[in-house]
Amino acid sequence: MKKTKFLIIGGTGKTGRKVVESLRVLNQEVRVGSRGAEIPFDWDNPKTWDDALNGIDKMYITFQPDLAVPGAKDAIEALVNLAKTKGVQKVVLLSGKGEQEAERCEAVIMNSGLDYTIVRANWFMQNFSESFLLDPIVQGVVALPMYQYKVPYVDTGDIADVVVESLLHEEHNGKIYQLTGPEGYTFPEVVELIAERTGREIEFVPISLEDYVKVLNSMDLPEGYSWLLEYLFSHIITNLSNEEITDDIELVLKRKPRSFSDFATEMAHSGIWNATATISE
Repeated sequence: MKKTKFLIIGGTGKTGRKVVESLRVLNQEVRVGSRGAEIPFDWDNPKTWDDALNGIDKMYITFQPDLAVPGAKDAIEALVNLAKTKGVQKVVLLSGKGEQEAERCEAVIMNSGLDYTIVRANWFMQNFSESFLLDPIVQGVVALPMYQYKVPYVDTGDIADVVVESLLHEEHNGKIYQLTGPEGYTFPEVVELIAERTGREIEFVPISLEDYVKVLNSMDLPEGYSWLLEYLFSHIITNLSNEEITDDIELVLKRKPRSFSDFATEMAHSGIWNATATISE
């Protein structure tokens, strides 16, 4: 019997690399979809897609930087149409909880005729350890808008585990899973918790969205990055549905999702939040 072959687009990213690791532990045949891979996949270069899809049965899609950005729907549509001609049977899409623009991309997958699972994730815990919120924490001053909203942050490891289950088992076909952590935190509460775990003084400074955007626009950020952050703060974190806590992780994995408290303890022990830590790009 032919062995199922998986393409993990974004296979070096926050969730993708964990999906790759888990599938390989399970002795599955995996192709990493990234610009630096042996068979490269580049969202900005559709000419790379054909070779990356050769021989693939199932794929996991993460879109960079986010499904909400202009052009994402067209790219997803083009990729899915190509995947159908290449014999791909199933797609698992990482989407954003509460993002209307992302739901348009989901609709492309759902109406494609392929088997699918949609994984809608809330904000990642790893935004504080691997992304745009790491630098301020290391520096000891975190200035953010929309500080009154509670977010049930979800661990990328939990997301990856749900993705792996969805790729491997047909019972998840046609399902939409909404993934959250087990409790919600405001930004000041997160900063207080991290300060407590690290034994450091970390100040939270509430600012307006207007002032935050001005700071973003004054920085040398990748194209579209400032727009995306403004969108996330103005449309997503303020969406009251994103304060909702779901049990979909427990439903799929038969265990509780990781708590932010446990995540903070582990990251504090790792030293990533120390004032002397090297800030990653």
